Amino acid sequence: MSLVFESKIKVDENNEWFIELTDTSDGRVEICKNMDEYKEKFEKMGEDYGGNVDEVRWSQDDNVPPYHIDEIRQAMANLQSEVEEKIGRPLMEDNK
Repeated sequence: MSLVFESKIKVDENNEWFIELTDTSDGRVEICKNMDEYKEKFEKMGEDYGGNVDEVRWSQDDNVPPYHIDEIRQAMANLQSEVEEKIGRPLMEDNK
């Protein structure tokens, strides 16, 4: 069985974004109000499985404005670059 986390982008009553991070294996849910929290909680949840998360399924609520999506996309790209630099290889291999 593969390990899947779900990351759903939502906005609160103040129109601030947050990410609802769900471990689909046991149903745990964490609320992440910024990318530092997301990274920390993702790593902590992943530790239960030796850090081996097979897939992250991203989604968003219908009311999330495009500028929030752009902000999160850029933050994720920065985070990916940090991780790739740390481990010395790309996170996603090209299937050519």
